[in-house]
Amino acid sequence: MKLIAVIGGHLNRPYANTFNGGESTMNKGDLVNEVAKLVSTKKQAQEVVDCVFSTIVDALQKSDAVQIAGFGSFKTAKREARTGRNPQTGAEIKIDARNVPKFVPAKALKDAVN
Repeated sequence: MKLIAVIGGHLNRPYANTFNGGESTMNKGDLVNEVAKLVSTKKQAQEVVDCVFSTIVDALQKSDAVQIAGFGSFKTAKREARTGRNPQTGAEIKIDARNVPKFVPAKALKDAVN
């Protein structure tokens, strides 16, 4: 529960426009650096970030939804089998059914980015 509060607490915090030495995309290392500002060490921050991601993946593998208040929901959706086309040859190919992850942002997240 404490981790969810930490994540939710950052929605109102203004981030710099650049991460990772000037790039405008935040990557996992940048996220670890932000979490490290709230915990004792960077190693702990790495463990926290890895734990959050692995917990979300584990839940999705079991077809469970993950809802984080003020952030959004992760869930899986079934993509039906379909027929596709090889763009090089034009030949039809069968694409198997599969489960795909979906993310639905919460209203607070949508409002924060607008």
